[in-house]
Amino acid sequence: MTDHGITLPDAAAHELYRAILREGGRIRAADIGPADREALDRLIEFGLLVPQVVDSSYSAVDPRSVAERIGADLRRTGARLLVEADRIPDQLRELTRAYDTAPRREPGRGGARVITGKAAIRHEVEQLTQEFPSESLTAQPGAARDAGQLEESLVRTRRYLERGGTMRCLFERAARSDTPSVSYAAGAVRLGCAVRDLDRPFKRFLVFDRTVAVIPADPDLNSAAIVDDPAMLAFIVDAFEQLWQQSDAVNWDALEERSPQPEVRD
Repeated sequence: MTDHGITLPDAAAHELYRAILREGGRIRAADIGPADREALDRLIEFGLLVPQVVDSSYSAVDPRSVAERIGADLRRTGARLLVEADRIPDQLRELTRAYDTAPRREPGRGGARVITGKAAIRHEVEQLTQEFPSESLTAQPGAARDAGQLEESLVRTRRYLERGGTMRCLFERAARSDTPSVSYAAGAVRLGCAVRDLDRPFKRFLVFDRTVAVIPADPDLNSAAIVDDPAMLAFIVDAFEQLWQQSDAVNWDALEERSPQPEVRD
């Protein structure tokens, strides 16, 4: 316990975090034994684990992003706590080394690496939102969407924006008739995200900080390629900006209320 009331993870929590990293940085709730429940709660409370509602699992978060968030909160409380804030990265240095040496951190070849499995892809996206917190560009084609996944996406959107990031999201025009998509878009706009739609087909992809992108690696979306090649990133970002210029602003609140002709707002 520190002077300002933050309880740092104890030895049991450290060991559970390392064990989760050894399993690839993700663990199912069903695989957590009763003896580890208290340590699990400490890691969640401290922000080192993030629950994934869709598949009842937990994803490990980079300790650096946790340290930065806590450090920023401490600095806002005044000069008296600055020294305490600067100590947080040191407190998490051992876990940071464990995070950096985990198997999932191995770089890909040729500017890309492939992630297989929808749960693994969601886990990877969660990591990228932590590691690249400034700007998110999302192209999400398709009409019908899973309500549970969209609820989880809205939670992720809230966390991203609260950390100071900006988000732009592009839907297909058909999303206007999908209730879960409209609810997500309306909620995201209220949080500060810009959500538009486009009346023509486009490909699915995500870009974080114009530094890394996630693109499909197979037609059924069960694999994704993580791209960090600068030339490829420049092409993907340019494609998004062109799509954004062709898209339309939408009054998602009116659509959520089922107004017959929602007013389009800029």
